[in-house]
Amino acid sequence: MRVKIALAEKGLNYESKEEDLFGGKSELLLKSNPVYQKVPVLLHNGKPLNESAIIVGYIDEKWPSPPLLPACAYGRSQARFWADYIDKKLFDATCTVWRSTGEAVEVAKKDFIEVLKVLEEALGEKKFFGGKTFGFVDIVAIPMASWFYASEKFGNFTVEAECPKLSAWIKRSMQRESVAKALPDPEKVYDFVVMFRKMQGIE
Repeated sequence: MRVKIALAEKGLNYESKEEDLFGGKSELLLKSNPVYQKVPVLLHNGKPLNESAIIVGYIDEKWPSPPLLPACAYGRSQARFWADYIDKKLFDATCTVWRSTGEAVEVAKKDFIEVLKVLEEALGEKKFFGGKTFGFVDIVAIPMASWFYASEKFGNFTVEAECPKLSAWIKRSMQRESVAKALPDPEKVYDFVVMFRKMQGIE
C-alpha cells in the first residue's frame, strides 16, 4: 500500500503483480527478495528493492518531484525517525489487540492507544506529519489505519474518541485519491481478522 501510494503521488505508471502469500510464493518473489521472501518488492530497471519504507525513500530520490521528504537534512532525519517508530510500534500494537483474549485485550488496547497518542502528539496541529503537504511519514503511517477498525471492534473503543486529531488526519488522508485507491475497506480487513482468529484458534 505504501509503495502504491508513493507511486501515485509521483504520478508514475507501473505494473502490479499480486502474490498468493498463503498458497505459495512465486519464483520471481523468491528471487527478488531471497532474504525475507516478503512483499512488497519494487523492480526498477531489473533491479529489486525490498522493504516498503526503503522503497518509498528510493522513489522519492529517483523521482524528486513532488518531494515526499523535507528539504532540510534535519527534517528528513525526523521523518525517518517517525517512520521507524511506526514500523516498530504501530502494526504490532494494533494487531496485538485483535490477537488477544480476556484480560489481555485491555492491556493490549492500553498499549495501542499509548502508541497512537505519541503519534498524535507528533502530528500536533499540523495538517499532515510533514506540515501542510502529504509526505513520507503520512505514506508510511496511513496504511496501518485500515487495521484500526478490527482493533476497535475487538477492543471496544474508537480511535476518534481516544485520539481525535489523529482520527481527523486519517479522514483527511483518505480524501486523497492515491490513498483511497490503495487502502482496503476496513470492514473487509475486519472479516479477514475474524477468519484469521478462527484459523489460529483464538476465541
